[in-house]
Parts: sequence; structure tokens; C-alpha cells
Amino acid sequence: MKLKQRVVLLAILLVIFIFTKVFLIDNLDTSAANREDQRAFQRMLAGLRVALDPRLEHTLQSPWEIAAQWVVPREVYPEDTPELGAVMHAMTTKRIIKADVGYKGTQLKALLILEGGQKVVFKPKRYARDYIVEGEPYAGYDRHNAEVAAFHLDRILGFRRAPLVVGRFVNLRTEIKPVATEQLLGTFMTVGNNTCFYGKCYYCRETEPACADGDVMEGSVTLWLPDVWPLQKHRHPWGRTYREGKLARWEYDESYCDAVKKTSPYDSGPRLLDIIDTAVFDYLIGNADRHHYESFQDDEGASMLILLDNAKSFGNPALDERSILAPLYQCCIIRVSTWNRLNYLKNGVLKSALKTAMLHDPISPVLSDPHLDALDQRLLSILATVKQCTDQFGPDVVLVEDRMTLSHL
Repeated sequence: MKLKQRVVLLAILLVIFIFTKVFLIDNLDTSAANREDQRAFQRMLAGLRVALDPRLEHTLQSPWEIAAQWVVPREVYPEDTPELGAVMHAMTTKRIIKADVGYKGTQLKALLILEGGQKVVFKPKRYARDYIVEGEPYAGYDRHNAEVAAFHLDRILGFRRAPLVVGRFVNLRTEIKPVATEQLLGTFMTVGNNTCFYGKCYYCRETEPACADGDVMEGSVTLWLPDVWPLQKHRHPWGRTYREGKLARWEYDESYCDAVKKTSPYDSGPRLLDIIDTAVFDYLIGNADRHHYESFQDDEGASMLILLDNAKSFGNPALDERSILAPLYQCCIIRVSTWNRLNYLKNGVLKSALKTAMLHDPISPVLSDPHLDALDQRLLSILATVKQCTDQFGPDVVLVEDRMTLSHL
């Protein structure tokens, strides 16, 4: 073989070697990250069943102290939570020592103080499980069971950004009225043989009370976040106008996401990707009412978007409100870890996982089968939307490596 041919051959082999090495290293890095996603998914599946057990081993702390210590800038509770069942058991059984009207808002709720000084938000049952909420996607009363289901979906998606929620039955006559403030007590009434109350809120009306079955009312309790983590409220960039005939800019401007990317805190840090995650979460549960959102104060965009107030969800299983996904299909970006998790949940895994997660809740069954079926169908729509984005822009642009290493700062 001539010298020139040998040089050319060596050059070709060198190029092949370099490309092979780069490809293998890239694949090893990617597959290592994907393997960690897979392991995290398997850990989540293994820990889905949460038995409400009062025992707290290896600690002298109260359930409330444990839950307060879980909260960090990027998560409300950690991935590994062996004490979760004990905390939720306390939420559903601890004696109520004070009851007041709920904090400001549009929907009926009560603020309860449980033994040990822990605040929780109580949302009463307003609908049967199979009731279909007609009209706009944000219509109707809050759904207490939606709060429970949304919390467990947050666990399944691996976000861990929703405060703890569990179902609870309360006796309004013996547990609430004796410890109620005058303001709350003044809203109690009897309708037929049922004890009812209408509370204080923007849409609370004496003509539209929430009523117990006799004296016992089904509802949900949401754990109040620790006071050392004050919240800051933000207008959601994809919020609705709620005015007939008036569209928000994102509803008619195809380049809207480009404008969002130029404004703080969406021009840097994790917040825009949190918005995308939240759009995925809200589309799955059918929540078209996230006009505002909360983060921790003075975070400069680094802390998470907290998934509070998910009760305008699971209203109509036949309604898939695609506009909820606008942040995803307008920005065409999504976290690789979120994308991996969604793919793991295909083929009925999501429905099965959520049923398993909610099995031990005191108000189980939490959702009707049509709502569970709707989750699997909506998941397919999300995957198809991301596929359209990757077909148009390529996976390197759409799939963003942001695995949120800020969780323990």
C-alpha cells in the first residue's frame, strides 16, 4: 500500500475513532442520566402505597416538625418519605382545636388548627364522584377530591411541588362548631336534617351552602406550608382574562413565548421550565384556572412554582382543554426528566399508578373511572405535542437538560 493511501486510511480511522468516542461518551452521559430517571421512577412506584400509620420510628419529632423540615426551595417533600403515612394520618385524625373562615379567595374553605398547632385548609365536598361539571373548563365549585388526586399525581410525576393533601371526614356539630370563631359560626345553618355552612369568600352565598350528610362532612385537608417560607404571588404569563370576547395575548400571538423569554424571571433560571411542567400537570387534571401562581419570596426565580389550589380539576372527563398546554406548544421546550417520566407512564401505567396511590385515602375511591381513563388519553396528547415540537425543531432544542440540582440549597 502506498504511503499516501496509508495516510488517508489512518486519517479516516482517526476520524471514525474520534466520532465513535464522542458518540459513546455522549451516550454514556445521556444513558446514565436516563438510568437515574428510570431508577427514580421505580422508587416512586415502590413507594406509591401510603398506609396511614401513626407510628413514627427513630424520631421524637412530631409529624408537623418532620413535614416542616422537608420543605426546601425546590421541593415540598423529598423523594424518600417513609414518614409520609404518619404525617397524613395526623392530618386526618388529629383533634381540631380551632376553626375559622378560610383565607381570602373565591371559593368556600375553612382554616383549621389541629392539635399541635398545625394549620390545614379544609375544602368541603360539593359534588358526587360521577357529577359532570358543564360549561367553561374553570366552571363550578372547588372539588375536594381533585386536591387529593392532584397531590398524588404530583408524586407520580416526580415534581414534589404540591403541599400534602388527604381526605378527611369531620363532624360539623361536635368537631367544628364548638371551636369555631364567631365569623365562621355565623355562616352555619340547617337544611333538612343536614348541617351546612357557607363561609366567607368572594363567591360564598347563603343560598349556596356546603352541606354534610347529617352532621358528618367529607372533605380534603391541605397542609399549610411553614411560616418560615413566606409565599410570593405572581400573575401566570398564560393566564386567562375571564372576560367574554376579550382574549389574552397568548391566545392570538403565535410568538408570545419569545416575549415571555425576555422578561424576568423567565429569561433565566428554572421558572419557565416550571411553567411547562405545570402546563403538563394542569392538562392532565383538567385545570384551566391557574391565573396566578406562588413561589417562595425573594427567590430571584430560583425556587419552584408551587402547585397550590388544584381544586378546579377533574370536572369533566370528556373535556380536553388543549389551551392549557399553550406554554408547551408555544415554547416547544420540556425538561428531559419530565419527558422521560411521561414516557414511563404510557400504556395505562399512569391510571394504574394513580389508583394505587389513592387506594388508602380515607375518602377512597377518590376519582371515578372516566376521570382515570381521561388521564391516559391526555397523556397521549402531551406526548404527541412534544413529538410535533421535536419534528419541527429537533430533540436537541426541545428536550432541555435541567434536572433541578437546586433542591437542597
